[in-house]
Formats: sequence, C-alpha cells, structure tokens
Amino acid sequence: MKEKISKKFEELFNTTGAFYASPGRINLIGEHTDYNGGFVFPGAIDKGMIAEIKPNGTGKVRAFSIDLNDYAEFGLTEEDAPKASWARYIFGVCREIIKRGGNIQGFDTTFAGDVPLGAGMSSSAALESTYAFALNEIFELNIDKFELAKIGQATEHNYCGVNCGIMDQFASVFGKKGHLIRLDCRSLEYKYFPFDPEAAGYKLVLLDSVVKHELASSAYNKRRQSCENVVAAIKRNHPEVEFLRDATMEMLNEVKADVSAEDYMRAEYVIEEIQRVLDVCDALEKGDYETVGEKMYGTHYGMSKLYEVSCEELDFLNDIAKECGVTGSRVMGGGFGGCTINLVKEDKYDAFVAKAFAEYTKKFGHEPKLYNVVISDGARRLA
Repeated sequence: MKEKISKKFEELFNTTGAFYASPGRINLIGEHTDYNGGFVFPGAIDKGMIAEIKPNGTGKVRAFSIDLNDYAEFGLTEEDAPKASWARYIFGVCREIIKRGGNIQGFDTTFAGDVPLGAGMSSSAALESTYAFALNEIFELNIDKFELAKIGQATEHNYCGVNCGIMDQFASVFGKKGHLIRLDCRSLEYKYFPFDPEAAGYKLVLLDSVVKHELASSAYNKRRQSCENVVAAIKRNHPEVEFLRDATMEMLNEVKADVSAEDYMRAEYVIEEIQRVLDVCDALEKGDYETVGEKMYGTHYGMSKLYEVSCEELDFLNDIAKECGVTGSRVMGGGFGGCTINLVKEDKYDAFVAKAFAEYTKKFGHEPKLYNVVISDGARRLA
C-alpha cells in the first residue's frame, strides 16, 4: 500500500513526503453503553489508513484519494469547504486544529486504506486520526493525544454530519499492540488491559453479514429515549442517578411498575452490559478467555432479545458459532446488520469458517465476508 501511495505522490507533486498511519478499531464488548455513561472496550486493529504528507508552502491543501481515484484542492478558511465527502474529513481536521489556535499551512497528500468500508471498523476515524496526528507533528503544534481524538470527533460533528461518540477516534489514537482499552465514557479515564488471543491459541475473526437494515437511526433514537425514561423514573427515588451506569438491577426493579415493559427490557440490557465489560476486564487480567467468550454470548443474547437491535442474519451467524463450539460470538456495533465478532480456538477455526460460509450462503443467497484481526498500535509516523 505504501508503495502505491508513494508512487502517486511523486507523480502528482514531484517530491516525497513523510508517512503516517492510523488504525480502524474493533470493540470487544460494551455496546450501547457509551451514551449511558458506561464503559466501552475497544482496540486498534492491523487495518487502517496510510497517508504521505508534505507542506507545500501555500495556503492550499492538494489531496488525492487513491481508493476513490479522486483529487481535491481546497483552502483553509471555512468558505473553502470541499464538496467531496472524503475531502471534508481532511478539511474538517484542519479547521478543528485552526479553531484551537494551531497554525497550519497548505500541504500535499495522497492516502489509501485497507479498513473494510461499512463493516463497522471505523474507517472515518482512522482517516481523521491519521491527519490530526500528522499535522500536529509536521507543524509542531504540541496538541495532546486526547485533544487529537476530540478533533476527529468534532470533524464528524461539524463537517460530516455524524453525531458520534469519542470511542472510534480514541481507539485510533490511543491503540496499543496486544492491549484493549477500557474507556469510561463519562470521565474519559482509560486503562489498558492485555489482550493477546494468538498467544493463548485463539483467533479473533469478524464475519460480515454484508447487510445493513434501514431501521438504524430511528431505532437508535428510540432506544436512547427508553434509557432516559428509566433514568428519570429511578431518579425520583435515587436523585444521585444520572445515567443507567449509576443504576443497579434493584433500582430498576423498584420502578418496574412505573415504566413500560419495553423500557424495562432496554434498561436491563444496559445495566447488565456495563457489568459484563467489567467482568471481561477481570477475566483478561487472569488470562481467562473462556469467561470472555461467555460474556460475549451474553451480550449477543441481550442485544438480540432485550435491546432488539440484532437481525436474522446476525442471529444466524451467532447460532452457527455456538454449534461449532466457538468460545465467544456477538454482534459488533450498533446492530441491524454489520459483523459478528468471534473468539475462536485455532483448532476450531477452519471448521467454523467453512460451515459459516456454506450455511449462510445457502440461507441468504450471498456469502458473508471474513476479516481476521490483530490488535495493533494507534496513530503513528511510519519509518
């Protein structure tokens, strides 16, 4: 990939620049916990974005996307916003740095990525983090890593129309090989936990259903509303409760008669999921991957039956994982399509993949996609 980027850079700009990279991410456990003040548990992966960059001494950015075979040129003031959506990510990062007082000049860049698009591994956060990290270093801005992640998040909010949380950008900037990061979505405190399934004889595999159901945004808002309804009910007896993260199952049961059955189910899932993240962290500190797997299945059950954000295709892949003796499997991401993430013993891997492909294709008329992932480092300069 680097060669391809370098060749195009030289062809377009007749010079050479510095290389920077940032990864996509997976989230092992902790789904729909972020807006409830809970924990998420992501890790950076060995797939991401790579860019070659060099200041060009002008007030203009000249950028080329190799994957889209598209060129864009734009200035650095608000009126210069480019039309192409991919270019708006780079422009947004520049603007967010400038808003924070960073002095950026024009630069030339070419970039490419190997994060699968639409598979829930956050290719956009990888792109934002690559440029935030690179521009910070190239223009010697001394912005700390937390702020770099926030610059990526603000780019999504202000220039790309996506009101995302901080997890994706955080994982892309802070990723560390062989470790997952437990991020407290309320305080933004974080802690690294060892995660090296290969050393313990496991593989981490994503199976992409290659479907995306259209319910996602309205269903997401509805579930968020359910959580807020329950917090409001609990708060009457327990004023200290601000998020479901502060609530216990006892508190939830106290208000069972005051909330709808649907709201109760949604809250039950979230309270249990927040606890599962903590249980998985404890298990990893002991190297106990069996417990990790068991909790992943618990998450899938909760997302399917209580939060109701799974779909037939994802439930089918989860059932096959169970039949094949896969250690852990669950839907990854917001739901209604996308991937399952699977923790598979090496000696069961071939049989699981073969069965999943054969049975899924027979049932749904198209193959799933397979991605093996390795937990890797975050944003960095490449030698």
